[in-house]
Amino acid sequence: MQMILLTAIGVGGATIIGALIGFFFRNVSHRINDIILSFAAGIMLAAAIIGLILPSVEMVDERGLWLPVVGIFMGALFLNAMDKMTPHLHKVTGVDIEAHENNRNLDSALLFMLAVAIHNLPEGMAAGVGFAGEDTSAALTVAVGIALQNVPEGIVTVSPLVLAGVKRSRAFLLAAITGLIEVVGTFIGYSLAAISTGILPFALAFAGGTMLYIISDEMIPETHSHGYERTATYSLLIGFVVMLIMNTIL
Repeated sequence: MQMILLTAIGVGGATIIGALIGFFFRNVSHRINDIILSFAAGIMLAAAIIGLILPSVEMVDERGLWLPVVGIFMGALFLNAMDKMTPHLHKVTGVDIEAHENNRNLDSALLFMLAVAIHNLPEGMAAGVGFAGEDTSAALTVAVGIALQNVPEGIVTVSPLVLAGVKRSRAFLLAAITGLIEVVGTFIGYSLAAISTGILPFALAFAGGTMLYIISDEMIPETHSHGYERTATYSLLIGFVVMLIMNTIL
C-alpha cells in the first residue's frame, strides 16, 4: 500500500510541477502562443494514441474491438456537448465575463483543461491496476512514464488559462485539481483491478476520444489562424515525437 500511495502522489504531483513551470508563459506573442499550444497538441495526440487508445485495443480481442471504438466516439460526443457548456464555466476561473476580451480563448482553455482532467482518471486507473498484479516492477515503469508525461501536460494545462486572463493562483488550483483526479484514479484502479477487462478499455478509449476532439476542433484551428501555420505544424510534430520518445525509453 505504501508503494501505491507514493505512486499516486507521484503521478498527481508531476502535474502540479508542470503547472508551476507553466506560469512562465504569459504575455507572449501569437507566434509563441501558437508554438506552445501546438507542442501541447502533439503531446496530447501521442498520449491519446499511445497511452490510451492502443492500450484499450490491446485489452480486448477482435470481437471486443467495438468497445474502444464506441468509447472514442462517446468521448468526442461528450466533449462536443461540454463545448456548449464552457461559457457557463467561466465563474470557476474568476474572470469577469463582461469585461473580458478573450472569451473565445478562455472557452478553449477550459475545454482543454476538461479533456486533460477526463483523461487523467482512466490513466490513473491504469497505473493502479498494474500494482494490483504480481509484476510491480513493470507497474512502476508504467507509473514513472505517466508521471513524466504529466509534467508537460501540467504546463499545457495552466499556460492557456494564464494566457486567457485567469489569475495565476486560480489557474494553479484548477491544474492541481486535474492532478488530484489522477491520484483518485490510481486508488480506484488498485482497489478494483477487475476493471482492467471490463470498464477500463472503454474508459481509456473514452478519454482518448476527448483528447482527439479537442486537438482537432480547438487546438489545431486556433494555432493555424494567425499566420504561423508551418511553425505550428512542426511544433505539433516535436511534441508528438517528445512523447513518443518518452514512452519508448520507459
